[in-house]
Amino acid sequence: MRNHSIRIFVVAVAAFAAVACNNDINRSASPVELVATNTQILNRIDVFDTTNCNQNIGTISMQAIEKNPDAGSTNTTFNQVRVTRYQVSYVRTDGGKQVPASFVRSIDTLLTPGGAAQGLSSFIVLEPEALLQAPFVALNPINGGRDPDTGQTVVKMDVVVTLFGETLAGTNVSANTRFPLDFCYNCGGCS
Repeated sequence: MRNHSIRIFVVAVAAFAAVACNNDINRSASPVELVATNTQILNRIDVFDTTNCNQNIGTISMQAIEKNPDAGSTNTTFNQVRVTRYQVSYVRTDGGKQVPASFVRSIDTLLTPGGAAQGLSSFIVLEPEALLQAPFVALNPINGGRDPDTGQTVVKMDVVVTLFGETLAGTNVSANTRFPLDFCYNCGGCS
């Protein structure tokens, strides 16, 4: 009976520690929040002809917002956010499993809390070699013309762009936004 009580105690302590750590991870120490939204121009990418598609799917709007603007701080210099990079990753929305490899690109933008939003309009959502790999290569008619995961001629996924930066005081901030896109082969160009 004593061993059973000790096991229950150990499990309870471990569960409490996991919840406590998880709450600390979800809480950001930064006095500002990085917010990212987007305006999407393209909804379909034709992988047969990606001319002017890859960098023109839309615009990302970035803004730094003070979490507690009534705190009375008059010097917001250290609350400015320098956005230094973005990561592109993918999430299938059609039930498929195969996605391109994620990648990171450098940028350099300085945002002032309460200031105007700044736009990021020239960014890459697919590296060129990704079109020669799964799941896109299967859409080519010589390779069957269908996604092997879903059996469909269109691959549906969200392109997730995550922005990373830090305040000038050194606290990390991040934000992400999603672009839902359909990928097809020789389907009339990008639109």
